[in-house]
Amino acid sequence: MAVIQKHGKNYSPDLVCHKENHASDKTGVPGCHKKWPEQNANWSRPVARVWTVVLLLGTCLLYCARVAMPICAVSMSEQFKWSKRESGMVLGSFFWGYCFTQVFGGYVSDRVGGEKVLLLSAAAWGSMTAFTPILAHFCSQPIFSMTLARFLMGLLQGVHYPSLASLCSQKVVESERGFLMSTVGSGSYLGTLLIGGAGSLMLDLYGWESVFYVSGLLSVLWAYCMWKYLLKGEGPIITLESLGSGGPQSKLTKRHWLRLFKQPAVCAVIVTHLCTASTFFTLLSWLPTFFKDIFPDAKGWVFNVIPWLVAIPSSLFSGCLSDHLISEGFDIASVRKLMQFFSMGVSSVFTLLLCGNTTFPWAVAFVSATMGLTTFSHSGVSVNVQDLAPSCAGALFGVMNTCGAFSGVLMVYFSGYLIETTGSWASVFALITTVNLLGLCTFLAFAEARRFDIDSSKIRHHSIHI
Repeated sequence: MAVIQKHGKNYSPDLVCHKENHASDKTGVPGCHKKWPEQNANWSRPVARVWTVVLLLGTCLLYCARVAMPICAVSMSEQFKWSKRESGMVLGSFFWGYCFTQVFGGYVSDRVGGEKVLLLSAAAWGSMTAFTPILAHFCSQPIFSMTLARFLMGLLQGVHYPSLASLCSQKVVESERGFLMSTVGSGSYLGTLLIGGAGSLMLDLYGWESVFYVSGLLSVLWAYCMWKYLLKGEGPIITLESLGSGGPQSKLTKRHWLRLFKQPAVCAVIVTHLCTASTFFTLLSWLPTFFKDIFPDAKGWVFNVIPWLVAIPSSLFSGCLSDHLISEGFDIASVRKLMQFFSMGVSSVFTLLLCGNTTFPWAVAFVSATMGLTTFSHSGVSVNVQDLAPSCAGALFGVMNTCGAFSGVLMVYFSGYLIETTGSWASVFALITTVNLLGLCTFLAFAEARRFDIDSSKIRHHSIHI
Protein backbone atom coordinates (compact mmCIF):
# COMPACT_ATOMS: atom_id res chain seq x y z
CA MET A 1 0.00 0.00 0.00
CA ALA A 2 2.84 2.40 0.81
CA VAL A 3 4.32 1.78 -2.64
CA ILE A 4 1.00 2.58 -4.30
CA GLN A 5 0.61 5.82 -2.35
CA LYS A 6 4.12 6.94 -3.17
CA HIS A 7 3.64 6.07 -6.83
CA GLY A 8 0.40 8.04 -6.90
CA LYS A 9 2.12 11.10 -5.51
CA ASN A 10 4.99 11.07 -7.97
CA TYR A 11 3.15 9.81 -10.99
CA SER A 12 3.80 11.88 -14.12
CA PRO A 13 1.66 12.02 -17.26
CA ASP A 14 4.85 12.31 -19.31
CA LEU A 15 5.64 8.69 -18.46
CA VAL A 16 2.38 7.46 -19.92
CA CYS A 17 2.87 9.59 -23.00
CA HIS A 18 6.33 8.18 -23.70
CA LYS A 19 5.17 4.61 -23.20
CA GLU A 20 2.27 5.04 -25.51
CA ASN A 21 4.27 6.80 -28.18
CA HIS A 22 6.73 3.94 -28.47
CA ALA A 23 3.99 1.92 -30.08
CA SER A 24 2.58 4.60 -32.29
CA ASP A 25 2.59 8.36 -32.51
CA LYS A 26 -1.11 8.31 -33.15
CA THR A 27 -2.21 6.25 -30.21
CA GLY A 28 -2.04 6.59 -26.46
CA VAL A 29 -3.94 8.08 -23.64
CA PRO A 30 -6.67 10.38 -24.98
CA GLY A 31 -5.67 13.99 -24.60
CA CYS A 32 -1.99 13.03 -24.40
CA HIS A 33 0.53 14.04 -27.06
CA LYS A 34 4.21 13.80 -27.83
CA LYS A 35 4.89 17.47 -27.07
CA TRP A 36 4.07 17.27 -23.40
CA PRO A 37 7.67 17.19 -22.19
CA GLU A 38 8.42 20.52 -23.87
CA GLN A 39 5.12 22.13 -22.94
CA ASN A 40 5.24 20.97 -19.34
CA ALA A 41 8.76 22.16 -18.37
CA ASN A 42 8.65 23.18 -14.71
CA TRP A 43 10.15 26.40 -13.43
CA SER A 44 13.46 26.16 -11.62
CA ARG A 45 13.23 27.09 -7.96
CA PRO A 46 14.74 30.61 -8.37
CA VAL A 47 12.39 31.37 -11.28
CA ALA A 48 9.45 29.99 -9.32
CA ARG A 49 10.27 32.27 -6.39
CA VAL A 50 10.36 35.35 -8.63
CA TRP A 51 7.03 34.42 -10.19
CA THR A 52 5.56 33.73 -6.75
CA VAL A 53 6.39 37.27 -5.60
CA VAL A 54 5.09 38.82 -8.82
CA LEU A 55 1.85 36.83 -8.74
CA LEU A 56 1.44 37.64 -5.04
CA LEU A 57 1.68 41.35 -5.84
CA GLY A 58 -0.71 40.97 -8.78
CA THR A 59 -3.31 39.20 -6.64
CA CYS A 60 -2.84 41.89 -3.99
CA LEU A 61 -3.65 44.62 -6.52
CA LEU A 62 -6.54 42.54 -7.90
CA TYR A 63 -8.18 42.70 -4.49
CA CYS A 64 -7.30 46.34 -3.97
CA ALA A 65 -9.33 47.07 -7.09
CA ARG A 66 -12.08 44.59 -6.19
CA VAL A 67 -12.58 45.72 -2.58
CA ALA A 68 -12.50 49.42 -3.44
CA MET A 69 -16.26 49.35 -4.01
CA PRO A 70 -17.21 47.61 -0.72
CA ILE A 71 -14.92 50.02 1.15
CA CYS A 72 -16.55 53.02 -0.51
CA ALA A 73 -20.09 51.62 -0.62
CA VAL A 74 -21.28 53.39 2.54
CA SER A 75 -20.02 56.81 1.40
CA MET A 76 -21.33 56.30 -2.13
CA SER A 77 -24.74 55.17 -0.91
CA GLU A 78 -25.00 58.29 1.25
CA GLN A 79 -23.98 60.56 -1.63
CA PHE A 80 -26.21 58.91 -4.24
CA LYS A 81 -29.09 58.00 -1.84
CA TRP A 82 -28.93 54.22 -2.31
CA SER A 83 -30.88 51.81 -0.13
CA LYS A 84 -29.26 48.65 1.22
CA ARG A 85 -30.98 46.64 -1.48
CA GLU A 86 -29.56 48.94 -4.17
CA SER A 87 -26.12 48.72 -2.55
CA GLY A 88 -26.45 44.95 -2.65
CA MET A 89 -27.34 45.14 -6.34
CA VAL A 90 -24.20 47.16 -7.11
CA LEU A 91 -21.97 44.90 -5.02
CA GLY A 92 -23.53 41.73 -6.40
CA SER A 93 -23.29 42.78 -10.05
CA PHE A 94 -19.56 42.12 -9.88
CA PHE A 95 -20.22 38.41 -9.48
CA TRP A 96 -22.58 38.28 -12.46
CA GLY A 97 -19.70 39.41 -14.66
CA TYR A 98 -17.32 37.17 -12.75
CA CYS A 99 -19.39 34.13 -13.80
CA PHE A 100 -19.03 34.58 -17.54
CA THR A 101 -15.25 34.54 -18.09
CA GLN A 102 -14.10 31.84 -15.65
CA VAL A 103 -14.20 28.84 -17.99
CA PHE A 104 -13.08 30.91 -20.99
CA GLY A 105 -10.10 32.28 -19.04
CA GLY A 106 -9.03 28.81 -17.95
CA TYR A 107 -9.51 27.39 -21.44
CA VAL A 108 -7.38 30.11 -23.05
CA SER A 109 -4.74 29.82 -20.32
CA ASP A 110 -4.44 26.06 -20.81
CA ARG A 111 -3.72 26.69 -24.50
CA VAL A 112 -1.63 29.86 -24.74
CA GLY A 113 -0.23 30.25 -21.22
CA GLY A 114 -1.67 31.77 -18.07
CA GLU A 115 0.89 34.58 -17.94
CA LYS A 116 -0.47 36.18 -21.14
CA VAL A 117 -4.05 36.08 -19.91
CA LEU A 118 -3.04 37.54 -16.53
CA LEU A 119 -1.20 40.42 -18.21
CA LEU A 120 -3.98 41.44 -20.59
CA SER A 121 -6.71 41.19 -17.97
CA ALA A 122 -4.75 43.21 -15.38
CA ALA A 123 -4.22 46.08 -17.81
CA ALA A 124 -7.96 46.08 -18.57
CA TRP A 125 -9.42 45.87 -15.04
CA GLY A 126 -6.83 48.33 -13.74
CA SER A 127 -7.98 50.88 -16.31
CA MET A 128 -11.64 50.20 -15.51
CA THR A 129 -11.01 50.80 -11.80
CA ALA A 130 -9.34 54.16 -12.48
CA PHE A 131 -12.29 55.27 -14.64
CA THR A 132 -15.00 54.26 -12.12
CA PRO A 133 -15.35 57.71 -10.41
CA ILE A 134 -15.65 59.37 -13.82
CA LEU A 135 -18.50 57.04 -14.75
CA ALA A 136 -20.24 57.73 -11.43
CA HIS A 137 -20.15 61.52 -11.74
CA PHE A 138 -20.88 61.93 -15.44
CA CYS A 139 -23.86 59.58 -15.58
CA SER A 140 -27.33 60.86 -14.72
CA GLN A 141 -28.17 57.55 -13.02
CA PRO A 142 -25.13 56.49 -10.94
CA ILE A 143 -26.86 53.32 -9.78
CA PHE A 144 -26.90 52.03 -13.37
CA SER A 145 -23.39 53.17 -14.30
CA MET A 146 -21.92 51.63 -11.15
CA THR A 147 -23.81 48.39 -11.64
CA LEU A 148 -22.47 48.21 -15.21
CA ALA A 149 -18.94 49.12 -14.09
CA ARG A 150 -18.95 46.39 -11.46
CA PHE A 151 -20.28 43.91 -14.00
CA LEU A 152 -17.41 44.74 -16.39
CA MET A 153 -14.92 44.48 -13.50
CA GLY A 154 -16.23 40.99 -12.84
CA LEU A 155 -15.80 40.05 -16.50
CA LEU A 156 -12.20 41.25 -16.55
CA GLN A 157 -11.15 39.82 -13.18
CA GLY A 158 -12.89 36.50 -13.76
CA VAL A 159 -9.94 35.07 -15.68
CA HIS A 160 -7.38 35.67 -12.91
CA TYR A 161 -7.69 32.58 -10.72
CA PRO A 162 -8.28 30.07 -13.55
CA SER A 163 -5.12 31.46 -15.18
CA LEU A 164 -3.21 31.01 -11.92
CA ALA A 165 -4.43 27.41 -11.60
CA SER A 166 -3.42 26.66 -15.19
CA LEU A 167 -0.01 28.29 -14.78
CA CYS A 168 0.66 26.48 -11.50
CA SER A 169 -0.36 23.05 -12.84
CA GLN A 170 1.93 23.48 -15.88
CA LYS A 171 4.97 25.06 -14.23
CA VAL A 172 5.10 23.97 -10.56
CA VAL A 173 5.89 20.51 -9.19
CA GLU A 174 3.20 18.83 -7.10
CA SER A 175 5.10 18.99 -3.81
CA GLU A 176 5.40 22.81 -4.01
CA ARG A 177 1.95 23.74 -5.30
CA GLY A 178 0.46 24.17 -1.84
CA PHE A 179 3.03 26.79 -0.87
CA LEU A 180 2.76 28.71 -4.15
CA MET A 181 -1.05 28.75 -4.18
CA SER A 182 -1.31 29.69 -0.50
CA THR A 183 1.34 32.41 -0.90
CA VAL A 184 -0.28 33.87 -4.00
CA GLY A 185 -3.68 33.43 -2.38
CA SER A 186 -2.51 35.47 0.60
CA GLY A 187 -2.28 38.35 -1.85
CA SER A 188 -6.06 38.61 -1.63
CA TYR A 189 -5.80 39.27 2.10
CA LEU A 190 -2.80 41.57 1.71
CA GLY A 191 -4.73 43.56 -0.89
CA THR A 192 -7.81 43.73 1.31
CA LEU A 193 -5.56 44.78 4.20
CA LEU A 194 -3.88 47.55 2.21
CA ILE A 195 -7.08 48.90 0.71
CA GLY A 196 -8.78 48.59 4.10
CA GLY A 197 -6.07 50.62 5.85
CA ALA A 198 -4.81 53.02 3.21
CA GLY A 199 -8.20 53.12 1.51
CA SER A 200 -9.96 54.13 4.72
CA LEU A 201 -7.46 56.96 5.22
CA MET A 202 -7.81 58.13 1.60
CA LEU A 203 -11.58 57.89 1.97
CA ASP A 204 -11.55 60.20 5.00
CA LEU A 205 -8.92 62.63 3.67
CA TYR A 206 -9.54 62.82 -0.08
CA GLY A 207 -12.92 61.26 -0.75
CA TRP A 208 -13.97 57.90 -2.14
CA GLU A 209 -12.78 58.76 -5.66
CA SER A 210 -9.13 58.64 -4.61
CA VAL A 211 -9.45 54.95 -3.63
CA PHE A 212 -10.36 54.01 -7.20
CA TYR A 213 -7.75 56.23 -8.82
CA VAL A 214 -4.82 54.91 -6.78
CA SER A 215 -5.71 51.20 -6.92
CA GLY A 216 -6.44 51.36 -10.65
CA LEU A 217 -3.24 53.14 -11.65
CA LEU A 218 -1.07 50.85 -9.51
CA SER A 219 -2.63 47.81 -11.22
CA VAL A 220 -1.81 49.18 -14.66
CA LEU A 221 1.76 49.84 -13.49
CA TRP A 222 2.07 46.21 -12.29
CA ALA A 223 0.92 44.93 -15.68
CA TYR A 224 3.50 47.11 -17.44
CA CYS A 225 6.35 45.93 -15.18
CA MET A 226 5.38 42.29 -15.68
CA TRP A 227 5.37 42.77 -19.46
CA LYS A 228 8.65 44.69 -19.43
CA TYR A 229 10.79 42.62 -17.06
CA LEU A 230 9.34 39.09 -16.88
CA LEU A 231 7.98 38.65 -20.39
CA LYS A 232 10.85 40.76 -21.78
CA GLY A 233 8.54 42.99 -23.78
CA GLU A 234 7.08 40.06 -25.70
CA GLY A 235 3.72 40.98 -27.18
CA PRO A 236 0.91 39.26 -25.23
CA ILE A 237 -1.05 38.58 -28.42
CA ILE A 238 -3.67 35.85 -28.31
CA THR A 239 -4.83 34.88 -31.80
CA LEU A 240 -7.50 32.50 -33.02
CA GLU A 241 -4.72 30.39 -34.49
CA SER A 242 -3.01 30.08 -31.11
CA LEU A 243 -6.31 29.04 -29.53
CA GLY A 244 -6.82 26.38 -32.16
CA SER A 245 -3.30 24.96 -31.96
CA GLY A 246 -2.50 25.62 -28.32
CA GLY A 247 -0.91 23.41 -25.73
CA PRO A 248 -1.97 19.80 -25.78
CA GLN A 249 -2.73 19.91 -22.10
CA SER A 250 -6.17 21.35 -22.86
CA LYS A 251 -7.07 19.03 -25.73
CA LEU A 252 -9.44 16.76 -23.88
CA THR A 253 -12.35 15.40 -25.87
CA LYS A 254 -16.00 15.95 -25.03
CA ARG A 255 -16.17 12.35 -23.85
CA HIS A 256 -13.36 12.98 -21.36
CA TRP A 257 -15.06 16.09 -20.00
CA LEU A 258 -18.25 14.11 -19.48
CA ARG A 259 -16.26 11.39 -17.74
CA LEU A 260 -14.64 14.01 -15.50
CA PHE A 261 -17.95 15.48 -14.39
CA LYS A 262 -19.33 12.03 -13.60
CA GLN A 263 -16.60 11.47 -10.99
CA PRO A 264 -17.79 12.07 -7.39
CA ALA A 265 -14.40 13.61 -6.48
CA VAL A 266 -14.68 16.19 -9.27
CA CYS A 267 -18.26 17.05 -8.31
CA ALA A 268 -17.12 17.35 -4.69
CA VAL A 269 -14.47 19.99 -5.45
CA ILE A 270 -17.01 21.96 -7.48
CA VAL A 271 -19.62 21.91 -4.70
CA THR A 272 -17.07 22.63 -1.98
CA HIS A 273 -15.50 25.51 -3.88
CA LEU A 274 -18.99 26.87 -4.57
CA CYS A 275 -19.70 26.97 -0.84
CA THR A 276 -16.28 28.36 0.08
CA ALA A 277 -16.37 31.12 -2.53
CA SER A 278 -19.94 32.21 -1.85
CA THR A 279 -19.41 32.54 1.92
CA PHE A 280 -16.12 34.38 1.44
CA PHE A 281 -17.63 36.79 -1.07
CA THR A 282 -20.52 37.47 1.29
CA LEU A 283 -18.20 38.25 4.19
CA LEU A 284 -15.98 40.36 1.96
CA SER A 285 -18.92 42.43 0.71
CA TRP A 286 -20.87 42.95 3.93
CA LEU A 287 -18.38 43.01 6.83
CA PRO A 288 -17.62 46.76 6.47
CA THR A 289 -21.36 47.50 6.59
CA PHE A 290 -21.80 45.13 9.56
CA PHE A 291 -19.27 47.02 11.65
CA LYS A 292 -20.65 50.41 10.60
CA ASP A 293 -24.18 49.37 11.60
CA ILE A 294 -23.39 47.60 14.88
CA PHE A 295 -20.45 49.75 16.02
CA PRO A 296 -20.97 53.17 14.36
CA ASP A 297 -18.31 54.90 16.48
CA ALA A 298 -15.59 52.35 15.70
CA LYS A 299 -12.56 53.33 13.67
CA GLY A 300 -12.77 51.96 10.13
CA TRP A 301 -9.10 51.08 9.89
CA VAL A 302 -9.42 48.63 12.82
CA PHE A 303 -12.03 46.29 11.34
CA ASN A 304 -10.76 46.81 7.79
CA VAL A 305 -7.17 45.88 8.70
CA ILE A 306 -6.89 43.44 11.62
CA PRO A 307 -8.80 40.46 10.10
CA TRP A 308 -6.65 40.54 6.97
CA LEU A 309 -3.49 41.05 9.03
CA VAL A 310 -4.30 37.69 10.65
CA ALA A 311 -5.19 36.04 7.34
CA ILE A 312 -1.80 36.59 5.67
CA PRO A 313 0.40 34.52 8.05
CA SER A 314 -2.42 32.00 8.37
CA SER A 315 -2.44 31.44 4.60
CA LEU A 316 1.35 31.08 4.46
CA PHE A 317 1.29 28.67 7.40
CA SER A 318 -1.37 26.48 5.75
CA GLY A 319 0.74 26.17 2.59
CA CYS A 320 3.89 25.26 4.51
CA LEU A 321 2.00 22.78 6.67
CA SER A 322 0.33 21.16 3.67
CA ASP A 323 3.56 20.69 1.71
CA HIS A 324 5.39 19.49 4.81
CA LEU A 325 2.78 16.80 5.56
CA ILE A 326 2.87 15.60 1.95
CA SER A 327 6.68 15.51 1.92
CA GLU A 328 6.56 13.44 5.12
CA GLY A 329 4.52 10.78 3.31
CA PHE A 330 0.98 11.56 4.44
CA ASP A 331 -1.79 10.76 1.99
CA ILE A 332 -2.48 13.77 -0.26
CA ALA A 333 -6.26 13.42 -0.07
CA SER A 334 -6.15 13.32 3.75
CA VAL A 335 -4.02 16.46 3.84
CA ARG A 336 -6.45 18.29 1.53
CA LYS A 337 -9.37 17.24 3.74
CA LEU A 338 -7.59 18.38 6.90
CA MET A 339 -6.93 21.81 5.40
CA GLN A 340 -10.56 22.12 4.32
CA PHE A 341 -11.80 21.07 7.77
CA PHE A 342 -10.00 24.04 9.31
CA SER A 343 -11.20 26.31 6.51
CA MET A 344 -14.91 25.51 6.68
CA GLY A 345 -15.49 23.62 9.92
CA VAL A 346 -13.47 25.40 12.59
CA SER A 347 -14.06 28.83 11.03
CA SER A 348 -17.83 28.31 11.24
CA VAL A 349 -17.59 28.14 15.04
CA PHE A 350 -16.30 31.71 15.14
CA THR A 351 -18.85 32.85 12.57
CA LEU A 352 -21.65 31.57 14.80
CA LEU A 353 -20.25 33.51 17.75
CA LEU A 354 -21.00 36.72 15.82
CA CYS A 355 -24.71 35.92 16.02
CA GLY A 356 -24.92 36.87 19.71
CA ASN A 357 -24.45 40.19 21.44
CA THR A 358 -20.77 41.00 21.57
CA THR A 359 -18.43 43.90 22.13
CA PHE A 360 -16.37 45.50 19.38
CA PRO A 361 -13.02 43.90 20.40
CA TRP A 362 -14.60 40.43 20.51
CA ALA A 363 -16.33 40.97 17.16
CA VAL A 364 -13.00 41.90 15.59
CA ALA A 365 -11.41 38.82 17.20
CA PHE A 366 -14.14 36.48 15.90
CA VAL A 367 -13.97 37.92 12.39
CA SER A 368 -10.17 37.69 12.42
CA ALA A 369 -10.30 34.03 13.45
CA THR A 370 -12.90 33.32 10.77
CA MET A 371 -10.92 34.94 7.99
CA GLY A 372 -7.62 33.42 9.16
CA LEU A 373 -9.00 29.88 9.15
CA THR A 374 -10.75 30.40 5.82
CA THR A 375 -7.33 30.78 4.16
CA PHE A 376 -6.63 27.07 4.68
CA SER A 377 -8.77 26.37 1.60
CA HIS A 378 -5.82 27.51 -0.55
CA SER A 379 -4.11 24.27 0.47
CA GLY A 380 -7.33 22.29 0.31
CA VAL A 381 -9.94 22.45 -2.42
CA SER A 382 -8.07 25.09 -4.45
CA VAL A 383 -5.08 22.78 -4.96
CA ASN A 384 -7.14 19.59 -5.15
CA VAL A 385 -8.34 20.50 -8.64
CA GLN A 386 -4.72 20.29 -9.81
CA ASP A 387 -4.43 16.84 -8.22
CA LEU A 388 -7.50 15.61 -10.08
CA ALA A 389 -6.91 17.09 -13.54
CA PRO A 390 -3.58 18.90 -14.03
CA SER A 391 -3.87 18.74 -17.83
CA CYS A 392 -6.99 20.95 -17.79
CA ALA A 393 -6.75 22.57 -14.36
CA GLY A 394 -7.42 26.08 -15.70
CA ALA A 395 -10.68 25.21 -17.42
CA LEU A 396 -11.88 23.00 -14.55
CA PHE A 397 -11.03 25.69 -12.01
CA GLY A 398 -13.00 28.06 -14.21
CA VAL A 399 -16.04 25.79 -13.87
CA MET A 400 -15.57 25.77 -10.10
CA ASN A 401 -15.20 29.53 -9.86
CA THR A 402 -18.19 30.09 -12.14
CA CYS A 403 -20.34 28.11 -9.75
CA GLY A 404 -18.82 29.97 -6.80
CA ALA A 405 -19.37 33.36 -8.41
CA PHE A 406 -22.98 32.57 -9.31
CA SER A 407 -23.73 31.49 -5.75
CA GLY A 408 -21.86 34.59 -4.55
CA VAL A 409 -24.26 36.79 -6.53
CA LEU A 410 -27.22 35.14 -4.90
CA MET A 411 -25.79 35.17 -1.38
CA VAL A 412 -24.58 38.79 -1.47
CA TYR A 413 -27.97 39.99 -2.72
CA PHE A 414 -29.95 37.65 -0.45
CA SER A 415 -27.90 38.76 2.55
CA GLY A 416 -28.86 42.37 1.85
CA TYR A 417 -32.49 41.27 1.63
CA LEU A 418 -32.24 39.41 4.97
CA ILE A 419 -30.67 42.41 6.70
CA GLU A 420 -33.32 44.76 5.37
CA THR A 421 -36.30 42.53 6.17
CA THR A 422 -35.21 41.04 9.51
CA GLY A 423 -33.02 43.86 10.78
CA SER A 424 -30.67 41.21 12.16
CA TRP A 425 -27.16 40.19 11.15
CA ALA A 426 -27.53 36.84 12.93
CA SER A 427 -29.54 35.46 10.00
CA VAL A 428 -26.67 36.24 7.63
CA PHE A 429 -24.05 34.55 9.81
CA ALA A 430 -26.30 31.52 10.31
CA LEU A 431 -26.69 31.23 6.53
CA ILE A 432 -22.92 31.41 6.03
CA THR A 433 -22.36 28.67 8.62
CA THR A 434 -24.97 26.38 7.03
CA VAL A 435 -23.43 26.73 3.57
CA ASN A 436 -19.95 26.10 4.97
CA LEU A 437 -20.97 22.89 6.71
CA LEU A 438 -22.71 21.62 3.57
CA GLY A 439 -19.54 22.09 1.53
CA LEU A 440 -17.34 20.54 4.22
CA CYS A 441 -19.44 17.37 4.51
CA THR A 442 -19.37 16.96 0.73
CA PHE A 443 -15.59 17.30 0.57
CA LEU A 444 -14.91 14.96 3.47
CA ALA A 445 -17.16 12.31 1.97
CA PHE A 446 -16.03 12.32 -1.68
CA ALA A 447 -12.68 14.12 -2.10
CA GLU A 448 -9.75 12.21 -3.63
CA ALA A 449 -6.31 13.15 -4.95
CA ARG A 450 -5.75 10.78 -7.89
CA ARG A 451 -5.90 11.83 -11.52
CA PHE A 452 -9.11 11.57 -13.51
CA ASP A 453 -8.06 13.43 -16.68
CA ILE A 454 -6.32 10.39 -18.18
CA ASP A 455 -7.36 6.80 -18.80
CA SER A 456 -7.11 4.95 -15.49
CA SER A 457 -6.71 1.61 -17.27
CA LYS A 458 -3.53 2.94 -18.89
CA ILE A 459 -2.22 3.96 -15.48
CA ARG A 460 -2.79 0.46 -14.10
CA HIS A 461 -1.14 -1.08 -17.15
CA HIS A 462 2.04 0.94 -16.79
CA SER A 463 2.15 0.54 -13.04
CA ILE A 464 2.31 -3.23 -13.59
CA HIS A 465 4.86 -2.82 -16.38
CA ILE A 466 7.17 -0.75 -14.22
